Amino acid sequence: MDRNEQLFTFIEESPSPYHAVRTISRTLMEEGFQELKEQECWQLKAGGKYYVTRNGSSLITFRIPETEAGGFRIVAGHSDSPCFKLKEHPEIDVEGQYVKLNVERYGGMIISSWMDRPLSVAGRVVVREEGKLKTRLVDFKRDVCMIPSLAIHMNRDGEQNQKTKIQKEMLPLYGSKTADGSLLKEIADCAGVRPEDILGNDLFLYNRMKGRVWGASGEYISSGRLDDLQCVFAGFQAFLAAEVDDQIPVLCVYDNEEVGSTTRQGAASTLLLDTLLRINEALGRTPGQYRQAVAGSFMLSADNAHGVHPNYPEKACPTNRPYLNGGVVLKFSANQKYTTDAVSAALVRELCHKAGVPCQTYVNHSDVPGGSTLGNISANQVAVRTADVGLAQLAMHSSYETAGSEDTAYMIRMMKEFFQCRTDG
Repeated sequence: MDRNEQLFTFIEESPSPYHAVRTISRTLMEEGFQELKEQECWQLKAGGKYYVTRNGSSLITFRIPETEAGGFRIVAGHSDSPCFKLKEHPEIDVEGQYVKLNVERYGGMIISSWMDRPLSVAGRVVVREEGKLKTRLVDFKRDVCMIPSLAIHMNRDGEQNQKTKIQKEMLPLYGSKTADGSLLKEIADCAGVRPEDILGNDLFLYNRMKGRVWGASGEYISSGRLDDLQCVFAGFQAFLAAEVDDQIPVLCVYDNEEVGSTTRQGAASTLLLDTLLRINEALGRTPGQYRQAVAGSFMLSADNAHGVHPNYPEKACPTNRPYLNGGVVLKFSANQKYTTDAVSAALVRELCHKAGVPCQTYVNHSDVPGGSTLGNISANQVAVRTADVGLAQLAMHSSYETAGSEDTAYMIRMMKEFFQCRTDG
């Protein structure tokens, strides 16, 4: 299976952040990694392989070298993507003929891309089981609902003159009048419990369209959730393939980047800080040695970048113009929305050179403000030198995004080189 097919499989198995973390966790267990619990004491040993999760939607995995450990080499990505979240009591009757679902927007998406296409439901439920509360993952794995657009005949100038009203226009059609009251039962069946035993849920809509390779020469790929599962996949593959020396490789997958990261499992949380401190403590190192290790550490904040759009080339910076299949993208921002500076950029360029990977740059058009990502937020907790990197894509935050068919392999090669080379100093 080539890298793109592997990526598509990973994305298909990860319809929600909870599923993404489960997918990664299963592979880690198959590779001999030991799961650690935050509420338990950690016993780490030389050559050990470990991972820890928080909220079931964020994960950190790391390996301890056989020799005396030095600093940390960190790759960070995020598990979430813009979508619609089901509200509590989601079913809405429409004139006794239709049942639609009540949803709210999660993150900033291209709203129109969610219309007139098959959608499904995935996430988690919390259930009562033998007197205890337990979490079950849910994935309907079928075409469940659709958000039908209004016929142009009834909306002649609506697209030009009207802002989309989520509460009115973006509620998905679930079924006919016979579907009334059936959603909770289907959720329960999927979770293997009784409806009355479900006490809480975090459920999201996702696009069911499978990933595709396309273009005149197969030069493009399209899939849901490329932002940011493409970088997460690349980081995970590189992490597994890299050979450990005297540094500690760390892969961090955060949740809630698309809504600001200010949750207990987001980049602004103490997840990375807590994990690194506990590694230091379990290795018998002093607080001073921890600070020394952090000072000699480095992070790649990996989140996709905007490629030059063929229909809107003027939206890109005049001199920094990343293209699909152009390789790893270094992201710069004078206002520090991206943390790349001269030193961290030089390191990434050297890594790309050693890996035989092309490297290009992204800077916002000065009159078109961009977003932010993980690096500058995470640095508030763990102050390591950081570079923001990604892969060029089109239609970012669409329900079906487009990227280059060669770029995933480029990112894996660069990240493997990063995990394997010394970065202290």
